Amino acid sequence: MKDLVLIERLRALASERPRFGYRRLHLFLKRDELPINLGRVYRAESLAVRWKVRRKLAMGERQKKPVVSAANQRWSLDFMSDQLASGQRFRVLNVVDHFTRECLAMHVGVSITGHDVVRELAAVVRFRGRPQAIITDNGPEFVGKALDLWTHETGITYLFTRSGKPVENTYIESFNGRLRDECSNLQWFQSLE
Repeated sequence: MKDLVLIERLRALASERPRFGYRRLHLFLKRDELPINLGRVYRAESLAVRWKVRRKLAMGERQKKPVVSAANQRWSLDFMSDQLASGQRFRVLNVVDHFTRECLAMHVGVSITGHDVVRELAAVVRFRGRPQAIITDNGPEFVGKALDLWTHETGITYLFTRSGKPVENTYIESFNGRLRDECSNLQWFQSLE
């Protein structure tokens, strides 16, 4: 009887959150106070998350990155694109702290300029404090005058990744991938709100 309740709850959770693995679903089941050997049941029900097979990339020389040891040492910024149900494209600016791995800001808009990026960062700085450095790719919103001037005035070190090297900004790329996998690929957005 207990196994049947467990299996039904596990199936329901897995259908609600298809990109969650058994460890994350286990937390939900513990909240429901269901004692389980989750690995056995999860595998028996064939609920394992399927991942894309990645091809091996040629290894080049790796640069040693300075270790981040506290919050607000380095933030990463990047954009994601998606579209509404109507077909209208929109973008999401994400800001992630390297140490805490938390998303500090998500700004959604049809058109996001360098001034919008500065306005969003200034709001986060008022709330969270100033980072020592920010790192971005070479997108037009990031290489413009607005962000360069703001970082200079606030004393923030501004770092760029090399063109075509998203692995140099792994924290934000990982966050964007997970956000796309667990949220935007599963949702049908009717409006920006």
